[in-house]
Amino acid sequence: MKLASLKSGRDGRLVVVSSDLAWYATAEAIAPTLQAALDDWERCEPLLRGLAESLENGSVPRERFHEHDAASPLPRAYQWADGSAYVNHVALVRQARAAEMPASFWTDPLMYQGGSDGFLGPRDPIPLNDEAWGCDLEGEIAVITGDVPLGAGRDEALAAIRLVMLVNDVSLRNLIPGELSKGFGFFQAKPASAFSPVAVTPSALGERWKDGKLHGALEVELNGKSFGQADAGVDMTFDFGTLIAHAAKTRALGAGTIIGSGTVSNRDSDGGPGKPISQGGLGYSCIAEVRTVETLLAGEAKTPFLTHGDTVRIEMRDEKRHSIFGAIEQQVAVPGQ
Repeated sequence: MKLASLKSGRDGRLVVVSSDLAWYATAEAIAPTLQAALDDWERCEPLLRGLAESLENGSVPRERFHEHDAASPLPRAYQWADGSAYVNHVALVRQARAAEMPASFWTDPLMYQGGSDGFLGPRDPIPLNDEAWGCDLEGEIAVITGDVPLGAGRDEALAAIRLVMLVNDVSLRNLIPGELSKGFGFFQAKPASAFSPVAVTPSALGERWKDGKLHGALEVELNGKSFGQADAGVDMTFDFGTLIAHAAKTRALGAGTIIGSGTVSNRDSDGGPGKPISQGGLGYSCIAEVRTVETLLAGEAKTPFLTHGDTVRIEMRDEKRHSIFGAIEQQVAVPGQ
């Protein structure tokens, strides 16, 4: 089952989307918003699933689904917590900053609390006031949970996953060192993120959803050119069950909590840093990583961060090259223009 929120008010209008992303049927008679459906999932899920089946059979009124009309599946959320499940990425970025990599990073997930009071739509511009801030894309996977009790274990956490989606977790890299040096984490360096046009139930992902991980190439394009094709199911040190259980160690998580994977990152086949696609590698899911590799290999970073007018596209396709979640496609712009 695939769900989306068409732009309408602050919380969108819930619709069920066909598996090929061509059609939608309104779900307002079941729940007006995705958050309302998550709050009452036991009642709403079978009704939404039935509506999805009727949509596939063409037995309910339907309209064309246009990704440009979609907000992020949750246009705002009670909680957005982003992890760093791909420790390869963390190690590389810290190496470029000459920051020590604690051994605990391989056994205990990193996680930060992001801003969730408003997300960008998947086709909304990325607002950037100052190019000197070092704007970066971050291609990630995220899940939306139901209620997760305090102290939940991995299996209980996995069972609470309701939906899966893609993320562009925008980062302002040049603001990060100053914030971290204060010892109190990210804030200004993490503006609004954007999520894929549709969110998909784990069961609808078939074999791509396995062991708490989404498997498949996360395709990232920068200005129309292939930038990354890292497999989201490879080199993921902490699965989503582990990430959710980590978040729930000292607090219960409410329905509608979003948990992110952190930047998808693969090592090269020889175990070293990933190579650019032009050199036969799988590329990267963020600019900071390629800049790190450039620094390690050539002594300096050459790839610039995003500037006004740059375009980012993030997508995942099935075996027939059909889009699974729809595409995040955004252009960096001066706010208000």
